[in-house]
Amino acid sequence: MKKKPTKESIKKLSIDILFDIVGSTLFAMGIYSFAAKADFAPGGISGLSIIINHYTSIPIGVCTLILNIPVILICLKTLGKKFLFTSLRTMIIGAVIMDVIFPLFPTYSGDSLMAALFAGALSGAGLALIYWRGSSTGGTDFLILSLRKKFPHLSIGTISIFIDGIVIVLGGFVFGRIDAVLQGIVMTAVSTTIIDKITSGFMTGQVVFVVTAQGQEISDLIMNDIGRGVTAINATGMFSGTGKRILMCACSRAEACRIRGLAYQIDKSAFVLLCPYDTAYGLGFQPPAE
Repeated sequence: MKKKPTKESIKKLSIDILFDIVGSTLFAMGIYSFAAKADFAPGGISGLSIIINHYTSIPIGVCTLILNIPVILICLKTLGKKFLFTSLRTMIIGAVIMDVIFPLFPTYSGDSLMAALFAGALSGAGLALIYWRGSSTGGTDFLILSLRKKFPHLSIGTISIFIDGIVIVLGGFVFGRIDAVLQGIVMTAVSTTIIDKITSGFMTGQVVFVVTAQGQEISDLIMNDIGRGVTAINATGMFSGTGKRILMCACSRAEACRIRGLAYQIDKSAFVLLCPYDTAYGLGFQPPAE
């Protein structure tokens, strides 16, 4: 028996689709309006699609979908149906925006370096929004994730550089310009940087550790004033031999500074440690990874 969609699931799907549309619009703008018309190929399936479009005039979005079919079949078992179907929805939305909407607008035909910079910034921003909602544009993303699951010792950066590098160099031969290779490298570097910056801004924070003899008072202050949960661990100071508590609280960077101030407000001798984290999963943070 199928479960009826709840308000929460409908809301989540609506937000996912909204992010797909906005992210795909930014991505398509970078690829279609800047990269494709400047005669260079970025890395990945998008770069291959631009190269094929250059020879055959097959729309870039359609070409991306066609190239993704064998990749999806290869990665089906490794990545699971749910993630692949979610990504397929994103790919279809992206293909429609790329092939139907953007041909109606003028494209950039100015400086080649500016084309590479804006192509990287726009496509990176679009991909970051898509990634943030747990989806993907397919292609080399699938291959990288699959290879990481089978060979966890391999670096994602190494795999990505190898795959993207092949496509970028191929683009240099196709368009007959060394500048095409340099533009592809610039775009990929900018795109990667933007993705890291945006996703870090959404998900990173700090874990505050407070070693104190006044754990209850500081915990109450953090929970009441900051509204964050606190975990307490009983500990012993090995130098002094006195019992203490280690308080742990995951929070934003701004909240970490406030917590540090609250801790010293109660206990001037407290030991406070601020540690950055990339992503936190659980109540009040990112939903648990499936």
